[in-house]
Amino acid sequence: MKRSGAQTQTPHHGGQNALLLLEDGTAITGAGFGAHGRRLGELCFNTAHSGYQEILTDPSYADQIITFTFPQIGNTGVNPEDLESRGVFARGVVTRLPPPQPSNWRARQNFNDWLREHDTPAIANIDTRTLTRRIRDRGSPRAMLVHQPEGLADINIDEALEELRAWNGLKGADLAADVSCREAYDWSEKLWRSDSAAVKSPDRHIVAVDFGVKRNILRHLADLGARVTVVPAAADAEQILAREPDGLFLSNGPGDPAATGRYAEQTLRRIMSESPALPIFGICLGHQILGRALGIDTYKMPFGHHGANHPVLEHASGQVAITSQNHNFCLQTENKMPDGVFASHASLFDGSNEGLAVRDRPVFSVQFHPEASPGPHDAHNLFARFLGAVRRRNQND
Repeated sequence: MKRSGAQTQTPHHGGQNALLLLEDGTAITGAGFGAHGRRLGELCFNTAHSGYQEILTDPSYADQIITFTFPQIGNTGVNPEDLESRGVFARGVVTRLPPPQPSNWRARQNFNDWLREHDTPAIANIDTRTLTRRIRDRGSPRAMLVHQPEGLADINIDEALEELRAWNGLKGADLAADVSCREAYDWSEKLWRSDSAAVKSPDRHIVAVDFGVKRNILRHLADLGARVTVVPAAADAEQILAREPDGLFLSNGPGDPAATGRYAEQTLRRIMSESPALPIFGICLGHQILGRALGIDTYKMPFGHHGANHPVLEHASGQVAITSQNHNFCLQTENKMPDGVFASHASLFDGSNEGLAVRDRPVFSVQFHPEASPGPHDAHNLFARFLGAVRRRNQND
């Protein structure tokens, strides 16, 4: 590698065909796998012990490079059933150990080949615990991941840093427009379980706005007896209401909610003016956009929440749920809340907002992922709460 100046190169555990470059000039070498090439992304860490395939196919990870804190990633292989979207949206993967040959009865392919098919580079032999502590102490940096099987001798670090620092990062980015579906479609697949065939025929129509929706969210809605129509992120209020929904779902997704909100907030305000009130349920980016539509600001967190072990307190019940999370932005609820709106949940890690609700209206949202996939099932009941509100509205019409 070629570089000038006083910036420090920090090799880890040998391996000279992959590089993780941080915006402060730190260069970490390791063993590359997956696709060849270089990718820019914001570096984050995920603390889940399983579910790497679901994590990488979560569209909320668009423009991010994921550091897995669990050392053995790839050991159960991959399969076509565990995709949460049409492909991999993360920019790259950082692991402690290279992926082994898979050992699992569900595996249909090894992790390395799968990453190559999805054009996603990865780097192993990295001290991921030290890297995670760095992110926690200093925040999520912009990063470049390079995998060159022929070696790194021709890489000019100064030129690579210039390219990296010119990238704007996640703040101000409307990534939902990139990952959303282009046309509306119907969804009918239910949860994978032996009694799913016993679920009654759809009796209510839910329109789901796709800001980067995960498939297991749609499965939960269908499993509870809803007919689900998915519409693009940019669908306006008239297009949504013309479908005569009984309820509106706002999905998870990537990027800055202020950027996506430039069009989505107006849509939500128009829909919330309807009478009788249309039930609305939001998750993750959908939660943030709903909050902005109600008059609450958002801010970028230093390193976000990414993992499947996050404790969340529900204020009304005093119950604590262990949740799955993936977000970089948050609602600013510490100041005075808009009239009729209250914070319903809080993170027990840092006290940040994890939910909101509107008094006297069937409108609520959460920052975490109740569908899990991967993650715990503590918050599955929120889907039933939403469908219950949908059915009560129809009974009162």
